[in-house]
Amino acid sequence: MKIAILGATGAVGRQMVECIEEQNIPCDELKLLASARSVGVQIPFQGKNLTVEEACETSFEGMDIVLGAASNALAKKFAPYIVKAGAVFIDNSSAFRMDPEVPLVVPEINGEDAGNHKGIISNPNCSTIIACMAIAAIDKQFHITNMIASTYQAVSGAGKNGITELENQIANTDMTPSVFPYQIAYNCIPCIGSPSTDDYTTEEMKMENEGRKILHNHMNVTCTCVRVPVMRSHSVSISLQTEIPVTVQQATQAIAAFPNVQIKDDLSIGCYPMPLDTSNQDDVFVGRIRKDRVLENGISLFCCGDQIRKGAASNAVQIIKCL
Repeated sequence: MKIAILGATGAVGRQMVECIEEQNIPCDELKLLASARSVGVQIPFQGKNLTVEEACETSFEGMDIVLGAASNALAKKFAPYIVKAGAVFIDNSSAFRMDPEVPLVVPEINGEDAGNHKGIISNPNCSTIIACMAIAAIDKQFHITNMIASTYQAVSGAGKNGITELENQIANTDMTPSVFPYQIAYNCIPCIGSPSTDDYTTEEMKMENEGRKILHNHMNVTCTCVRVPVMRSHSVSISLQTEIPVTVQQATQAIAAFPNVQIKDDLSIGCYPMPLDTSNQDDVFVGRIRKDRVLENGISLFCCGDQIRKGAASNAVQIIKCL
């Protein structure tokens, strides 16, 4: 199998290289592609250094899989050439996620959808993946009708420059923001993305639109997305309403049995999901599972997951296994 990574020098692209090795993907050739300014960069893989090449229209000839870790614009630019070359494009951008012809896949939830591709498979939004991993088992058994979610998203969701900006502002709060609209150090910014439907942002609408497509459930979703001064791993607070009544015990048992999810839920010993604990691994942690005091048939919970790994790179690499 021959694999290319488009956008190989970014945080997600570099993590994809590691995940291919970690997940024992049988890779006979790995081609690393990026913009002209990254040509010549060396990235380690399987005990040797690979050299980054400039992405162009002919870069994908002979490839079986292309993993996308680039912008929407580059994904749209190169997708026709990837498909024409006969490769399957597993794309982490949002360019094709809501295209009805393109599967949107979280392998543990709807891995079978990957087989319906026409050359392109989309990787969902990072916080949507983490939230859906936490709630999929409840939805399968009890059918979710309504969901209220608030995300607490790490600065690394904005790429390497987001991490750098937080580090620099911690050292010097007078530094002018460039990645985020306001100072992120010691602050929370309740706006991610651009204005969209009914004063919700594009990032907030992804939770509803993508969540429906992944779960095959036309549920109602209200979401508020907040950027927080955390380096890595997104958190999501969720309140669910189900069609079939569900107890806390039933919800906990369902979540615990779901693959690649861990229950961290014991207030008496201070056990609950936190970003630091979920960073640099692939499982989603779920805790604070309790009866919702407002919603009928309601359950509230809190979940965390590494958005660079399960929220992006490792999920994309897992899709290769679905194929």
